[in-house]
Amino acid sequence: MTPSATDAGCRRVLRIPLSAEDHRIARLAAAAIGLSLIDAAIPTPLPGVKPGLANIVTLIVLARCGWRAAAWVTGLRVLAGSLLLGQFLAPGFFLSATGALFSLLALGAARHLPGRWFGPVSLSVIAAFAHMAGQILLARAWLIPHDGVFLLAPLFACAALFFGTVNGLIAARFLSTPLAAEAAAAEPAHV
Repeated sequence: MTPSATDAGCRRVLRIPLSAEDHRIARLAAAAIGLSLIDAAIPTPLPGVKPGLANIVTLIVLARCGWRAAAWVTGLRVLAGSLLLGQFLAPGFFLSATGALFSLLALGAARHLPGRWFGPVSLSVIAAFAHMAGQILLARAWLIPHDGVFLLAPLFACAALFFGTVNGLIAARFLSTPLAAEAAAAEPAHV
């Protein structure tokens, strides 16, 4: 960080230098937050069953930028999404944060699996199951202290398999197209 500077009004202004990586994470987090808001607007037959559209961004970030950047994007998405939806520190926030944490931990472990057999679709399904497991465990431990909550696990597992597969296919499609910078670098220069 740079030292504080003084502006014309004699107030101290802290200037924090931002890198290109910071800007990229902010753009990706904004995309994930936007998808989270769309996700929240989709009506569902059962609370907790959501498509998880923001996970598409997480998968793309994981593949292109690494686990640390994916963790930043996910953390910012959970925090900002809950603030925008008015759910900060409500049970939904903690369920989302726990699911995101379990999902990130599973992705952190799964990214070391052979890429030949584990691509975006399988990583997405793993993350969806981890997200679901984290939420059910938190719900059992805190919100519904009864083993009956585990009776919902098969329904949530089916949703995790379906939405994890769909999100993984979408992420794989985005990952199969080169970035604009990569495409520009690959084209020969015209003189």
